[in-house]
Amino acid sequence: MIGKLKGKIDACFNDYVIIDVSGVGYLVYCSSKTLNKLVVNEFCQLFIETHVREDHINLYGFLSLEEKFVFNLLQSVNGIGTRMALAILSNLSPEQIQSAIAKRDKEAFKAVSGVGLKLAERIIIELKDKALTNLANNLPLDKNDSDLANDATLVLTSLGVNRTEAHNLVQEIIANNPELSINELIKLALKARSSNV
Repeated sequence: MIGKLKGKIDACFNDYVIIDVSGVGYLVYCSSKTLNKLVVNEFCQLFIETHVREDHINLYGFLSLEEKFVFNLLQSVNGIGTRMALAILSNLSPEQIQSAIAKRDKEAFKAVSGVGLKLAERIIIELKDKALTNLANNLPLDKNDSDLANDATLVLTSLGVNRTEAHNLVQEIIANNPELSINELIKLALKARSSNV
């Protein structure tokens, strides 16, 4: 499973980019908001959501973890797949989506091509209890943290650990054991958490 790609943008198209990572070109689908921020021949980092099907593997790329979480959140709504989720993110930022759900703003979603009144209502109804909780627990990673700390925090949150708790556990362990591998770090964090419960 691919979680993140760092490399140079080889080419940009209407709904995807090709990113060169150590000589291998990955085709990654993105929202138009993300595509507009990517520049050919410049380096970037994309958080990746991998979708495996019987006849293909698709990669979806995001500049922030928050956008990736909202992409998955939208797909939990009946009738929304990857293409529609990207269309919504092409028109609305994660913050605007959260606000529209909280305010029951159907017009914000109806402004997206392909979203009618019924789907707009369904998004609000099905996500009104999920959105605030999920977005709050999946805040963007701390830019001041090391890659090791951020990766470990991401793994812990994917295992169900609260974002703040995961961050604090990782920072405490790294402070005392700076030479740990990510596997050792995660094991110690889970052990420390279980002993505190």
